[in-house]
Amino acid sequence: MIAVVKTGGKQYKVSEGDVIQVEKLDGNVGETINLDSVLICGEGDSIKIGTPYVEGCSVACEVTEQLRGKKIIVFKKHRRKNYRRKNGHRQSLTRLKVTGISAP
Repeated sequence: MIAVVKTGGKQYKVSEGDVIQVEKLDGNVGETINLDSVLICGEGDSIKIGTPYVEGCSVACEVTEQLRGKKIIVFKKHRRKNYRRKNGHRQSLTRLKVTGISAP
C-alpha cells in the first residue's frame, strides 16, 4: 500500500517500512506520530484520491531521529554598490520511519 502525505509544505510518497526526512515535527525519539494530511491512499486498482485529503486515512510514523540538515550559504550582492551579505542556515529535520498506513 502506498500513500502521498503532505507535511511541512512538501509531499512525500511513502509505503510501509520507508524512512523519510521531513521538516521538524514535535516529538521525542521513539514516539509515534500520525500524519492525517493524506492526498492519495491505496494500492493497485483501488487507489483513493482526496479532495484535498482522503477522509479516514492516516499514516503512522515513528520518530527515529531529530537532526539538523547540512549548512547552506545565503550570499547577497549588488554589484558596484559595495553591498555584500553572507548568512548561513541549517534546517531542523525529523527522520521518520513509516510503521503503518490505515485506509478507510
